[in-house]
Amino acid sequence: MRSKSVFVVALSLACACVSSAALLACSSSDAGTSADEKDAAISLGDAGYLDVDVPDGDKPRVDGGFEGPDGGVIREDRFITEVVSFTPGECAGFGLTKMPGVVEGPPVGGGELAGSLDVVSFGKGGEMIVGFGENAIVDGPGVDFIVFENAFWAGGNPNAPSADLAEVSVSEDGTTWKTFTCTDGTAPPFGDCAGWHPVYSSPSNGISPIDPAKAGGDQYDIGKLGLTTARFVKIRDLGTQACPSTPNRPTTVGFDLDAISIVNAKLP
Repeated sequence: MRSKSVFVVALSLACACVSSAALLACSSSDAGTSADEKDAAISLGDAGYLDVDVPDGDKPRVDGGFEGPDGGVIREDRFITEVVSFTPGECAGFGLTKMPGVVEGPPVGGGELAGSLDVVSFGKGGEMIVGFGENAIVDGPGVDFIVFENAFWAGGNPNAPSADLAEVSVSEDGTTWKTFTCTDGTAPPFGDCAGWHPVYSSPSNGISPIDPAKAGGDQYDIGKLGLTTARFVKIRDLGTQACPSTPNRPTTVGFDLDAISIVNAKLP
């Protein structure tokens, strides 16, 4: 199945939010990983920085999807297959050269001490709506889907997560939305916000991205909202960090989406 992506907001608009030093990240050509992205600090949140190795962003494909940890195949549409819309906020830009592929497929987690660079930064107040093609999230036992950001524990302290919080909503038709309760604040727990749990699953470590007990990330049960199925997920950054009015503004502000996986799927 070929993935589809429709960008409601043109990349040229996103470029208005980033600095001249990051214009490569707004190029319409496939420029690969920019110098800004190679040199970016791992922490894109408020809990400091770590000088540790980051995971490889390679997501090997096999016929019909992605290779699972047991050698089987996880369907491509158990992950994002279409970006319905993306409205970047101020100081977005990191990862734009790799859209939409950077948010498709499984997560590239770095565990408790490192955040993935296989992400796109939303910028302050940025919002994205994504879909799963022919597949859908269904209400089943426990966790139904997982949102993966690049959160980690600053200094290894679980009480000090490097968190870029976002509000998560789901919809069956892409028009009527129901929103999970997010407890925004300065210290955990943050309720059903996305962006504060480390990600353990990565294509290189054999941890399944559809196993809630091991994958990490921020986990959701659509039954809590009274839904039996959902075809779209909307994520809205809740950050309050001001975008500096300097010549070389950062491009890493806000929520940083790595991936979304469907645990209970219409088409497993």
